[in-house]
Amino acid sequence: MSDNRGSLLPVYVLADESGSMTPHLGELNKGLQSLYETMLTEPMAAAKVRLTVVGFADDVVTYTELADLRSEYRSPELATRGSTSYAAAFGAVLNRLPNDIGKLKGEGYRVHRPAVFLLSDGMPNAGEDWRTPHRQLCDRAVTPAAPNIVACGIGGASPEVMLEVASTAEFALVSKPAADLGKAISSFFVALTKSMVESGRSLAAGNAELIVTKPEGFSMAIDEV
Repeated sequence: MSDNRGSLLPVYVLADESGSMTPHLGELNKGLQSLYETMLTEPMAAAKVRLTVVGFADDVVTYTELADLRSEYRSPELATRGSTSYAAAFGAVLNRLPNDIGKLKGEGYRVHRPAVFLLSDGMPNAGEDWRTPHRQLCDRAVTPAAPNIVACGIGGASPEVMLEVASTAEFALVSKPAADLGKAISSFFVALTKSMVESGRSLAAGNAELIVTKPEGFSMAIDEV
């Protein structure tokens, strides 16, 4: 049993590991490690967050599950491969979310609505039905713990698709045209870290609020359509 009761915010990072991300794998892993290092210096905020890291390509790899970042010193090493299956990514969260929420509640926590942060540099695989698992994930009649989804597109990612993925238009973000992808990835992780710290602090102060920081060099997808 945990010694820290109260509210928790489950955070899911969906990181695109398709082959097109290979030149920027270093930035991906550096960004994730920086997040881990920062959360170690923010124990009050980290106490309120549980992190799951999922990499997606043709399939998904779950690297961490509901990690307590007060005691995690080394981030997982992401690895690129294959294409870009949004169906696999959303299906993975859809399948695991009820068990994750049940586990945390079983440990005596109140659970804030989860947050999903997706980072992708391209279009979903042609011909696959990713909208069905995404719709089921977002439908509170199907998934009572339907998450807030922040969709961040870089490179060849479509603003229209990011708008479809995000749970609200303000959570659909794209890097500016011709932006350096390595810098965009770094900006994503800086903003993700700030979001986790500020949301954790908010929960620690008794406020159930998800705080989302817009990455530097990104704009709202709705302004790019």
